[in-house]
Amino acid sequence: MPVDLLGFVGVVLIAYLVPGPDFLVVVRSATEHPARGRAAALGAQTGLCVHLVAAAAGLSLVAVRHPAVFDAVRLLGAAYLVHLGVRALLAARRGSRSGGPEPARGRPGPRGGRSGFAEGFLTNVLNPKAALFFLSVLPQFVGDGDGEGSPVRQILFLGVLDVVIGVVFWFALVAVAAPLRTLLTRPKVRHRWEVTTGWLFIAIGVGVAVAA
Repeated sequence: MPVDLLGFVGVVLIAYLVPGPDFLVVVRSATEHPARGRAAALGAQTGLCVHLVAAAAGLSLVAVRHPAVFDAVRLLGAAYLVHLGVRALLAARRGSRSGGPEPARGRPGPRGGRSGFAEGFLTNVLNPKAALFFLSVLPQFVGDGDGEGSPVRQILFLGVLDVVIGVVFWFALVAVAAPLRTLLTRPKVRHRWEVTTGWLFIAIGVGVAVAA
């Protein structure tokens, strides 16, 4: 078992409670349909699994030690967040021209589910902060291997625990955010929601792009 399991769980919970791009993606998806929100949540956690495997294999360390690789991932992630923001603003603009934003559909359909999963996945797999978490924060809770398994096994264990905690957290968030769908059927509220989340995505994307 890891040296400080309770400490690790506490750090992970705090990390999930601090809103980030994945938080915004899951909430937006949940307001369109709960199933889409859950798909986005699973996509976000699958993206974390990529960082987990990369950290265990040492690939993330290579990326961090080579600034060009790390910067490329960072800029791709920033561009994707700006893309999501522009999409939201365009949706608000189309809604204004048509007399009101189109309300969320009753069923997401397979396309909506796949789209939500892809948004969650790309948001986290292109998030350099996720890679840094597995490289800088997680190893602090890894023991020396004496009676606790190899460091790689401990990293995998803690990483999987992080992902599972995240799934539970995101699904609870979806359950809380989903009722907003009724409120968002009002054209003015929907328009403000699209504009607000659109600019938030853009702001986060720009922040990621200019971060040192």
